[in-house]
Amino acid sequence: MKLINTFATELPWACEPVAPQPLQDARLLHLNRPLLGELGLGEVSEADWLACCGLGQPLSGMQPVAQVYAGHQFGGYSPRLGDGRALLLGEQLAPGGQRWDLHLKGAGKTPFSRFGDGRAVLRSSIREYLASEALHALGIPTTRALVLVGSQEPVYREQVETGATVLRTAPSHLRFGHFEYFAWSGQGEKIPLLIDYLLRHHFPELSDGAELFAEVVHRTARLIAKWQASGFCHGVMNTDNMSLLGLTLDYGPYGFIDAYVPDFVCNHSDPGGRYALDQQPAVGYWNLQKLAQALAGHVEGDALAAALAQYEHQLMLHYSELMRAKLGLAVWEDADPALFREMFRLLAAHKVDYHLFLRRLGEVTREGAWPASLLALLPDPAVWQEWLTDYRERLAREESEDAARKTKMDAVNPKYVLRNALAQQVIEAAERGDMMPFERLFAALQNPFDEQPEYEELATPVVAWYCGGELSCSS
Repeated sequence: MKLINTFATELPWACEPVAPQPLQDARLLHLNRPLLGELGLGEVSEADWLACCGLGQPLSGMQPVAQVYAGHQFGGYSPRLGDGRALLLGEQLAPGGQRWDLHLKGAGKTPFSRFGDGRAVLRSSIREYLASEALHALGIPTTRALVLVGSQEPVYREQVETGATVLRTAPSHLRFGHFEYFAWSGQGEKIPLLIDYLLRHHFPELSDGAELFAEVVHRTARLIAKWQASGFCHGVMNTDNMSLLGLTLDYGPYGFIDAYVPDFVCNHSDPGGRYALDQQPAVGYWNLQKLAQALAGHVEGDALAAALAQYEHQLMLHYSELMRAKLGLAVWEDADPALFREMFRLLAAHKVDYHLFLRRLGEVTREGAWPASLLALLPDPAVWQEWLTDYRERLAREESEDAARKTKMDAVNPKYVLRNALAQQVIEAAERGDMMPFERLFAALQNPFDEQPEYEELATPVVAWYCGGELSCSS
Protein backbone atom coordinates (compact mmCIF):
# COMPACT_ATOMS: atom_id res chain seq x y z
CA MET A 1 0.00 0.00 0.00
CA LYS A 2 1.04 3.59 -0.62
CA LEU A 3 -1.28 5.59 1.60
CA ILE A 4 -1.41 9.36 1.79
CA ASN A 5 -3.89 11.66 3.50
CA THR A 6 -3.93 14.93 1.55
CA PHE A 7 -7.54 15.76 2.42
CA ALA A 8 -7.00 15.26 6.14
CA THR A 9 -3.69 17.12 6.23
CA GLU A 10 -4.27 19.93 3.71
CA LEU A 11 -7.95 20.60 4.45
CA PRO A 12 -8.27 19.91 8.20
CA TRP A 13 -10.99 22.59 8.43
CA ALA A 14 -13.14 20.59 5.98
CA CYS A 15 -13.31 17.41 8.05
CA GLU A 16 -13.32 15.90 11.53
CA PRO A 17 -11.18 12.96 12.72
CA VAL A 18 -13.43 10.00 13.54
CA ALA A 19 -12.65 6.41 14.51
CA PRO A 20 -14.75 3.77 12.70
CA GLN A 21 -16.97 1.68 14.96
CA PRO A 22 -16.88 -2.13 14.81
CA LEU A 23 -19.84 -4.20 13.68
CA GLN A 24 -21.12 -7.14 15.71
CA ASP A 25 -20.04 -10.50 14.30
CA ALA A 26 -18.63 -8.88 11.17
CA ARG A 27 -17.86 -11.18 8.23
CA LEU A 28 -16.22 -10.57 4.89
CA LEU A 29 -18.70 -11.11 2.06
CA HIS A 30 -16.86 -9.97 -1.07
CA LEU A 31 -13.58 -8.56 -2.33
CA ASN A 32 -13.35 -6.92 -5.74
CA ARG A 33 -9.99 -8.55 -6.40
CA PRO A 34 -9.35 -7.22 -9.93
CA LEU A 35 -9.91 -3.64 -8.81
CA LEU A 36 -7.88 -4.12 -5.65
CA GLY A 37 -5.05 -5.31 -7.87
CA GLU A 38 -5.36 -2.27 -10.15
CA LEU A 39 -5.05 0.02 -7.15
CA GLY A 40 -2.00 -1.77 -5.76
CA LEU A 41 -3.99 -3.27 -2.88
CA GLY A 42 -3.93 -6.89 -3.98
CA GLU A 43 -1.50 -7.97 -1.27
CA VAL A 44 -3.69 -6.82 1.61
CA SER A 45 -5.03 -9.94 3.34
CA GLU A 46 -8.67 -10.85 3.83
CA ALA A 47 -8.14 -10.62 7.57
CA ASP A 48 -6.84 -7.07 7.26
CA TRP A 49 -9.79 -6.04 5.08
CA LEU A 50 -12.21 -7.50 7.61
CA ALA A 51 -10.42 -5.68 10.43
CA CYS A 52 -10.42 -2.42 8.48
CA CYS A 53 -13.97 -2.48 7.18
CA GLY A 54 -15.79 -4.43 9.90
CA LEU A 55 -13.84 -4.42 13.14
CA GLY A 56 -13.00 -0.74 13.45
CA GLN A 57 -9.27 -1.25 12.92
CA PRO A 58 -7.94 1.02 10.13
CA LEU A 59 -4.83 -0.14 8.32
CA SER A 60 -1.48 1.39 9.15
CA GLY A 61 -1.16 4.86 7.67
CA MET A 62 -4.88 5.61 7.48
CA GLN A 63 -6.21 8.81 9.06
CA PRO A 64 -10.03 8.42 9.08
CA VAL A 65 -12.01 11.65 8.75
CA ALA A 66 -15.61 12.63 8.09
CA GLN A 67 -16.01 15.41 5.54
CA VAL A 68 -18.30 18.39 6.09
CA TYR A 69 -20.53 19.75 3.33
CA ALA A 70 -23.99 21.19 2.79
CA GLY A 71 -26.53 20.74 0.03
CA HIS A 72 -29.85 21.47 -1.56
CA GLN A 73 -32.06 18.49 -0.78
CA PHE A 74 -35.28 18.26 -2.83
CA GLY A 75 -34.91 21.98 -3.52
CA GLY A 76 -34.41 23.13 0.06
CA TYR A 77 -31.05 24.14 1.49
CA SER A 78 -29.59 22.09 4.36
CA PRO A 79 -26.72 24.13 5.80
CA ARG A 80 -24.73 21.34 7.44
CA LEU A 81 -24.76 17.76 6.22
CA GLY A 82 -21.43 15.97 5.85
CA ASP A 83 -20.43 12.32 6.05
CA GLY A 84 -23.05 11.08 8.47
CA ARG A 85 -22.27 7.41 8.00
CA ALA A 86 -19.06 7.32 6.00
CA LEU A 87 -15.37 7.98 6.58
CA LEU A 88 -12.51 8.85 4.27
CA LEU A 89 -9.93 6.40 5.58
CA GLY A 90 -7.10 7.64 3.38
CA GLU A 91 -5.94 7.86 -0.21
CA GLN A 92 -4.13 5.11 -2.06
CA LEU A 93 -1.48 5.98 -4.64
CA ALA A 94 -2.01 3.41 -7.38
CA PRO A 95 0.90 2.00 -9.42
CA GLY A 96 -0.03 4.34 -12.29
CA GLY A 97 0.30 7.37 -10.04
CA GLN A 98 -3.41 8.17 -9.63
CA ARG A 99 -4.78 8.73 -6.14
CA TRP A 100 -7.89 6.88 -4.97
CA ASP A 101 -10.01 7.69 -1.93
CA LEU A 102 -10.73 4.75 0.35
CA HIS A 103 -14.16 5.70 1.64
CA LEU A 104 -15.95 3.42 4.13
CA LYS A 105 -19.74 3.66 4.19
CA GLY A 106 -21.58 2.39 7.26
CA ALA A 107 -18.69 3.03 9.65
CA GLY A 108 -20.80 4.43 12.49
CA LYS A 109 -21.72 7.81 13.91
CA THR A 110 -19.82 10.97 13.04
CA PRO A 111 -20.28 14.62 14.09
CA PHE A 112 -22.50 14.93 10.99
CA SER A 113 -24.84 12.02 11.69
CA ARG A 114 -27.49 14.35 13.14
CA PHE A 115 -30.20 11.92 14.31
CA GLY A 116 -28.88 8.96 12.30
CA ASP A 117 -27.15 5.84 13.54
CA GLY A 118 -24.23 6.10 11.12
CA ARG A 119 -24.87 2.63 9.79
CA ALA A 120 -25.65 1.09 6.43
CA VAL A 121 -27.63 -2.11 6.00
CA LEU A 122 -26.87 -5.20 3.94
CA ARG A 123 -29.65 -4.36 1.47
CA SER A 124 -28.36 -0.89 0.59
CA SER A 125 -24.73 -2.01 0.69
CA ILE A 126 -25.33 -4.77 -1.84
CA ARG A 127 -27.25 -2.34 -4.05
CA GLU A 128 -24.39 0.17 -4.02
CA TYR A 129 -21.75 -2.51 -4.57
CA LEU A 130 -23.54 -3.94 -7.59
CA ALA A 131 -24.59 -0.61 -9.07
CA SER A 132 -21.20 1.03 -8.99
CA GLU A 133 -19.60 -1.91 -10.76
CA ALA A 134 -22.50 -2.25 -13.21
CA LEU A 135 -22.28 1.40 -14.25
CA HIS A 136 -18.52 1.19 -14.61
CA ALA A 137 -18.90 -1.76 -16.97
CA LEU A 138 -21.41 0.28 -18.99
CA GLY A 139 -18.86 3.08 -19.36
CA ILE A 140 -20.63 5.48 -17.00
CA PRO A 141 -18.31 7.43 -14.65
CA THR A 142 -18.88 6.25 -11.08
CA THR A 143 -17.40 5.49 -7.73
CA ARG A 144 -16.27 1.86 -7.48
CA ALA A 145 -16.70 -0.89 -4.88
CA LEU A 146 -13.79 -2.67 -3.22
CA VAL A 147 -14.96 -4.55 -0.13
CA LEU A 148 -18.33 -5.71 1.24
CA VAL A 149 -18.72 -6.69 4.90
CA GLY A 150 -21.87 -8.01 6.58
CA SER A 151 -22.77 -8.55 10.21
CA GLN A 152 -25.46 -9.59 12.67
CA GLU A 153 -25.78 -6.11 14.14
CA PRO A 154 -29.42 -4.96 14.11
CA VAL A 155 -30.05 -1.69 12.30
CA TYR A 156 -33.44 0.00 12.23
CA ARG A 157 -34.84 1.35 8.96
CA GLU A 158 -38.41 0.70 7.80
CA GLN A 159 -37.83 -2.61 9.57
CA VAL A 160 -34.99 -4.24 11.50
CA GLU A 161 -32.15 -5.18 9.15
CA THR A 162 -28.52 -6.20 9.57
CA GLY A 163 -25.62 -3.77 9.41
CA ALA A 164 -22.99 -3.80 6.69
CA THR A 165 -20.22 -1.68 5.23
CA VAL A 166 -18.97 -0.93 1.73
CA LEU A 167 -15.45 0.28 1.06
CA ARG A 168 -15.79 2.39 -2.06
CA THR A 169 -13.21 4.23 -4.07
CA ALA A 170 -12.93 7.16 -6.46
CA PRO A 171 -10.27 9.74 -7.27
CA SER A 172 -12.24 12.08 -4.99
CA HIS A 173 -15.54 12.29 -3.13
CA LEU A 174 -15.65 16.10 -3.29
CA ARG A 175 -19.16 17.37 -4.02
CA PHE A 176 -21.00 20.50 -5.04
CA GLY A 177 -22.03 20.69 -1.40
CA HIS A 178 -18.47 21.27 -0.21
CA PHE A 179 -18.45 24.67 -1.90
CA GLU A 180 -21.98 25.42 -0.74
CA TYR A 181 -21.09 24.80 2.90
CA PHE A 182 -18.22 27.26 2.97
CA ALA A 183 -20.02 29.82 0.80
CA TRP A 184 -23.08 30.05 3.02
CA SER A 185 -21.56 29.44 6.47
CA GLY A 186 -19.56 32.66 6.52
CA GLN A 187 -16.32 30.92 5.55
CA GLY A 188 -15.94 32.12 1.98
CA GLU A 189 -12.20 32.54 2.46
CA LYS A 190 -11.93 28.73 2.32
CA ILE A 191 -13.30 28.52 -1.23
CA PRO A 192 -10.06 29.57 -2.99
CA LEU A 193 -8.28 26.93 -0.93
CA LEU A 194 -10.74 24.26 -2.10
CA ILE A 195 -10.30 25.41 -5.70
CA ASP A 196 -6.53 25.23 -5.31
CA TYR A 197 -6.76 21.71 -3.83
CA LEU A 198 -8.88 20.49 -6.74
CA LEU A 199 -6.60 22.06 -9.33
CA ARG A 200 -3.42 20.63 -7.82
CA HIS A 201 -4.66 17.12 -7.13
CA HIS A 202 -7.39 16.44 -9.69
CA PHE A 203 -7.26 19.01 -12.51
CA PRO A 204 -3.60 19.93 -12.99
CA GLU A 205 -4.29 20.71 -16.65
CA LEU A 206 -6.57 23.62 -15.63
CA SER A 207 -5.37 27.03 -14.52
CA ASP A 208 -8.10 28.64 -12.39
CA GLY A 209 -11.58 28.45 -10.93
CA ALA A 210 -13.26 29.53 -14.17
CA GLU A 211 -11.73 26.64 -16.08
CA LEU A 212 -12.56 24.33 -13.20
CA PHE A 213 -16.24 25.27 -13.24
CA ALA A 214 -16.41 24.90 -17.02
CA GLU A 215 -14.96 21.40 -16.69
CA VAL A 216 -17.46 20.49 -13.97
CA VAL A 217 -20.29 21.66 -16.25
CA HIS A 218 -18.90 19.58 -19.11
CA ARG A 219 -18.49 16.44 -17.01
CA THR A 220 -21.92 16.78 -15.42
CA ALA A 221 -23.57 17.18 -18.82
CA ARG A 222 -21.84 14.09 -20.21
CA LEU A 223 -22.65 12.06 -17.10
CA ILE A 224 -26.36 12.84 -17.25
CA ALA A 225 -26.43 12.18 -20.99
CA LYS A 226 -25.07 8.71 -20.23
CA TRP A 227 -27.67 8.18 -17.51
CA GLN A 228 -30.48 9.12 -19.90
CA ALA A 229 -29.23 6.94 -22.75
CA SER A 230 -28.79 4.01 -20.35
CA GLY A 231 -32.23 4.39 -18.77
CA PHE A 232 -30.69 5.01 -15.35
CA CYS A 233 -32.51 7.00 -12.68
CA HIS A 234 -30.34 8.19 -9.77
CA GLY A 235 -33.26 9.02 -7.52
CA VAL A 236 -31.68 11.59 -5.18
CA MET A 237 -29.92 14.29 -7.19
CA ASN A 238 -29.38 16.60 -4.22
CA THR A 239 -26.36 18.88 -4.61
CA ASP A 240 -24.56 16.99 -1.84
CA ASN A 241 -24.81 13.91 -4.07
CA MET A 242 -23.26 15.64 -7.10
CA SER A 243 -19.59 14.90 -7.75
CA LEU A 244 -17.21 17.66 -8.76
CA LEU A 245 -15.41 15.06 -10.87
CA GLY A 246 -18.55 14.12 -12.79
CA LEU A 247 -18.98 10.70 -11.16
CA THR A 248 -22.15 8.86 -10.20
CA LEU A 249 -22.09 9.28 -6.44
CA ASP A 250 -24.15 8.03 -3.48
CA TYR A 251 -26.35 5.18 -4.65
CA GLY A 252 -29.65 5.12 -2.83
CA PRO A 253 -33.01 4.45 -4.47
CA TYR A 254 -31.60 4.24 -7.99
CA GLY A 255 -33.24 2.20 -10.71
CA PHE A 256 -32.80 1.18 -14.31
CA ILE A 257 -36.09 1.35 -16.15
CA ASP A 258 -37.62 -1.89 -17.39
CA ALA A 259 -40.65 -1.03 -19.50
CA TYR A 260 -40.02 2.43 -20.92
CA VAL A 261 -41.58 5.03 -18.61
CA PRO A 262 -40.12 8.48 -19.31
CA ASP A 263 -41.26 9.97 -16.00
CA PHE A 264 -40.12 6.95 -13.98
CA VAL A 265 -39.62 7.75 -10.27
CA CYS A 266 -37.56 5.25 -8.31
CA ASN A 267 -37.75 6.95 -4.92
CA HIS A 268 -40.92 6.81 -2.82
CA SER A 269 -39.53 9.80 -0.87
CA ASP A 270 -40.06 11.82 -4.07
CA PRO A 271 -43.85 11.84 -4.61
CA GLY A 272 -43.67 14.96 -6.76
CA GLY A 273 -41.21 13.38 -9.18
CA ARG A 274 -38.54 16.05 -8.76
CA TYR A 275 -35.88 13.46 -9.61
CA ALA A 276 -37.84 11.47 -12.20
CA LEU A 277 -35.90 10.06 -15.12
CA ASP A 278 -37.01 12.76 -17.55
CA GLN A 279 -36.22 15.53 -15.04
CA GLN A 280 -32.56 14.60 -14.54
CA PRO A 281 -31.15 16.89 -17.27
CA ALA A 282 -32.97 19.93 -15.88
CA VAL A 283 -31.98 19.07 -12.31
CA GLY A 284 -28.35 18.81 -13.37
CA TYR A 285 -28.55 22.38 -14.67
CA TRP A 286 -30.32 23.60 -11.51
CA ASN A 287 -27.62 22.02 -9.35
CA LEU A 288 -24.88 23.63 -11.42
CA GLN A 289 -26.58 26.98 -10.90
CA LYS A 290 -26.34 26.45 -7.14
CA LEU A 291 -22.66 25.60 -7.49
CA ALA A 292 -22.13 28.75 -9.56
CA GLN A 293 -23.81 30.82 -6.84
CA ALA A 294 -21.43 29.34 -4.27
CA LEU A 295 -18.45 30.23 -6.46
CA ALA A 296 -19.64 33.76 -7.20
CA GLY A 297 -17.20 36.31 -5.81
CA HIS A 298 -14.33 33.87 -6.31
CA VAL A 299 -14.86 33.18 -10.02
CA GLU A 300 -15.73 35.93 -12.51
CA GLY A 301 -19.48 36.06 -13.12
CA ASP A 302 -19.28 36.18 -16.91
CA ALA A 303 -17.15 33.03 -16.87
CA LEU A 304 -19.70 31.21 -14.71
CA ALA A 305 -22.54 32.30 -17.02
CA ALA A 306 -20.62 31.31 -20.15
CA ALA A 307 -19.93 27.84 -18.76
CA LEU A 308 -23.55 27.32 -17.72
CA ALA A 309 -24.67 28.36 -21.19
CA GLN A 310 -22.78 25.39 -22.61
CA TYR A 311 -24.55 22.78 -20.46
CA GLU A 312 -27.56 22.03 -22.63
CA HIS A 313 -25.53 21.96 -25.83
CA GLN A 314 -22.97 19.58 -24.37
CA LEU A 315 -25.61 17.31 -22.88
CA MET A 316 -27.68 17.10 -26.07
CA LEU A 317 -24.62 16.67 -28.26
CA HIS A 318 -23.37 13.73 -26.23
CA TYR A 319 -26.84 12.24 -25.80
CA SER A 320 -27.51 12.34 -29.53
CA GLU A 321 -24.15 10.65 -30.17
CA LEU A 322 -25.01 7.92 -27.68
CA MET A 323 -28.49 7.33 -29.08
CA ARG A 324 -27.29 7.23 -32.68
CA ALA A 325 -24.80 4.57 -31.64
CA LYS A 326 -27.55 2.64 -29.87
CA LEU A 327 -29.61 2.68 -33.07
CA GLY A 328 -26.62 1.77 -35.21
CA LEU A 329 -26.56 5.07 -37.09
CA ALA A 330 -23.15 6.21 -38.26
CA VAL A 331 -23.93 9.74 -39.43
CA TRP A 332 -26.28 12.56 -38.46
CA GLU A 333 -29.40 13.41 -40.43
CA ASP A 334 -31.70 16.33 -39.74
CA ALA A 335 -34.65 13.96 -39.44
CA ASP A 336 -33.01 11.91 -36.67
CA PRO A 337 -34.67 13.77 -33.75
CA ALA A 338 -38.09 12.98 -35.20
CA LEU A 339 -37.09 9.31 -35.60
CA PHE A 340 -35.97 9.21 -31.95
CA ARG A 341 -39.09 11.00 -30.67
CA GLU A 342 -41.43 8.58 -32.42
CA MET A 343 -39.50 5.60 -31.10
CA PHE A 344 -39.74 6.91 -27.54
CA ARG A 345 -43.44 7.70 -27.99
CA LEU A 346 -44.16 4.15 -29.09
CA LEU A 347 -41.98 2.64 -26.37
CA ALA A 348 -43.87 4.62 -23.72
CA ALA A 349 -47.32 4.07 -25.19
CA HIS A 350 -46.85 0.30 -25.28
CA LYS A 351 -44.56 -0.03 -22.23
CA VAL A 352 -41.91 -1.90 -24.20
CA ASP A 353 -38.75 -3.02 -22.42
CA TYR A 354 -36.18 -0.32 -23.19
CA HIS A 355 -33.05 -2.43 -22.97
CA LEU A 356 -34.32 -5.51 -24.79
CA PHE A 357 -35.80 -3.39 -27.56
CA LEU A 358 -32.50 -1.70 -28.33
CA ARG A 359 -30.56 -4.96 -28.04
CA ARG A 360 -32.91 -6.79 -30.40
CA LEU A 361 -33.14 -3.86 -32.79
CA GLY A 362 -29.62 -4.84 -33.78
CA GLU A 363 -31.09 -7.94 -35.44
CA VAL A 364 -32.96 -5.84 -38.01
CA THR A 365 -31.62 -6.29 -41.52
CA ARG A 366 -31.98 -4.02 -44.52
CA GLU A 367 -34.17 -6.61 -46.24
CA GLY A 368 -36.34 -9.55 -45.25
CA ALA A 369 -38.67 -10.25 -42.35
CA TRP A 370 -38.59 -8.35 -39.10
CA PRO A 371 -36.77 -10.29 -36.33
CA ALA A 372 -39.18 -12.53 -34.43
CA SER A 373 -37.36 -11.75 -31.17
CA LEU A 374 -38.05 -8.02 -31.66
CA LEU A 375 -41.69 -8.48 -32.63
CA ALA A 376 -42.21 -10.63 -29.53
CA LEU A 377 -41.49 -7.56 -27.38
CA LEU A 378 -44.20 -5.46 -29.03
CA PRO A 379 -47.76 -5.88 -27.74
CA ASP A 380 -49.09 -4.62 -31.09
CA PRO A 381 -46.43 -5.02 -33.80
CA ALA A 382 -48.70 -3.48 -36.43
CA VAL A 383 -48.44 0.00 -34.94
CA TRP A 384 -44.65 -0.22 -35.21
CA GLN A 385 -44.60 -0.97 -38.92
CA GLU A 386 -44.29 2.63 -40.06
CA TRP A 387 -41.46 3.38 -37.63
CA LEU A 388 -39.60 0.18 -38.47
CA THR A 389 -39.92 0.97 -42.18
CA ASP A 390 -38.57 4.48 -41.61
CA TYR A 391 -35.71 3.00 -39.60
CA ARG A 392 -34.85 0.48 -42.31
CA GLU A 393 -34.91 3.25 -44.94
CA ARG A 394 -32.62 5.28 -42.71
CA LEU A 395 -30.15 2.39 -42.62
CA ALA A 396 -30.31 2.06 -46.38
CA ARG A 397 -29.50 5.73 -46.92
CA GLU A 398 -26.16 5.33 -45.20
CA GLU A 399 -25.62 1.90 -46.78
CA SER A 400 -25.34 0.26 -43.40
CA GLU A 401 -23.92 -3.28 -43.46
CA ASP A 402 -26.03 -5.64 -41.32
CA ALA A 403 -23.39 -7.76 -39.57
CA ALA A 404 -21.04 -4.86 -38.82
CA ARG A 405 -23.92 -2.75 -37.52
CA LYS A 406 -25.15 -5.52 -35.20
CA THR A 407 -21.67 -5.94 -33.77
CA LYS A 408 -21.45 -2.22 -33.02
CA MET A 409 -24.96 -2.09 -31.56
CA ASP A 410 -24.31 -5.09 -29.32
CA ALA A 411 -21.25 -3.25 -27.98
CA VAL A 412 -23.39 -0.36 -26.69
CA ASN A 413 -26.75 -2.00 -25.89
CA PRO A 414 -26.29 -4.25 -22.85
CA LYS A 415 -27.78 -7.69 -22.60
CA TYR A 416 -27.33 -7.72 -18.81
CA VAL A 417 -28.83 -4.85 -16.82
CA LEU A 418 -29.02 -4.38 -13.05
CA ARG A 419 -32.78 -4.42 -12.80
CA ASN A 420 -34.26 -3.77 -9.36
CA ALA A 421 -35.95 -7.16 -9.33
CA LEU A 422 -32.61 -8.89 -9.90
CA ALA A 423 -30.98 -6.88 -7.13
CA GLN A 424 -33.83 -7.77 -4.78
CA GLN A 425 -33.46 -11.48 -5.50
CA VAL A 426 -29.77 -11.24 -4.65
CA ILE A 427 -30.47 -9.30 -1.46
CA GLU A 428 -33.04 -11.78 -0.22
CA ALA A 429 -30.61 -14.66 -0.80
CA ALA A 430 -27.78 -12.80 0.95
CA GLU A 431 -30.02 -12.11 3.93
CA ARG A 432 -30.49 -15.88 4.18
CA GLY A 433 -26.72 -16.33 4.12
CA ASP A 434 -26.50 -17.39 0.46
CA MET A 435 -24.05 -15.23 -1.52
CA MET A 436 -24.05 -17.39 -4.66
CA PRO A 437 -26.77 -15.35 -6.45
CA PHE A 438 -24.73 -12.23 -5.68
CA GLU A 439 -21.62 -13.81 -7.17
CA ARG A 440 -23.47 -14.82 -10.34
CA LEU A 441 -25.06 -11.42 -10.88
CA PHE A 442 -21.81 -9.62 -10.10
CA ALA A 443 -19.99 -11.77 -12.65
CA ALA A 444 -22.62 -11.27 -15.36
CA LEU A 445 -22.59 -7.49 -14.89
CA GLN A 446 -18.83 -7.33 -15.45
CA ASN A 447 -19.40 -7.99 -19.16
CA PRO A 448 -22.89 -6.62 -19.82
CA PHE A 449 -22.59 -6.49 -23.61
CA ASP A 450 -21.38 -10.07 -24.08
CA GLU A 451 -23.38 -13.19 -24.78
CA GLN A 452 -22.97 -15.25 -21.61
CA PRO A 453 -25.05 -18.41 -21.95
CA GLU A 454 -24.28 -19.47 -18.37
CA TYR A 455 -26.16 -16.39 -17.11
CA GLU A 456 -29.01 -16.37 -19.63
CA GLU A 457 -31.71 -16.33 -16.96
CA LEU A 458 -30.40 -12.95 -15.79
CA ALA A 459 -30.81 -11.39 -19.22
CA THR A 460 -34.46 -11.94 -20.12
CA PRO A 461 -36.96 -10.46 -17.67
CA VAL A 462 -40.26 -12.02 -16.79
CA VAL A 463 -43.48 -10.09 -16.18
CA ALA A 464 -43.18 -10.49 -12.41
CA TRP A 465 -40.03 -8.32 -12.47
CA TYR A 466 -41.97 -5.30 -13.68
CA CYS A 467 -42.95 -4.16 -10.23
CA GLY A 468 -42.03 -0.51 -10.88
CA GLY A 469 -40.51 -0.72 -7.46
CA GLU A 470 -39.95 2.61 -5.75
CA LEU A 471 -37.35 2.62 -3.00
CA SER A 472 -36.60 4.91 -0.10
CA CYS A 473 -33.65 7.22 0.46
CA SER A 474 -32.27 4.60 2.87
CA SER A 475 -32.05 2.10 0.02
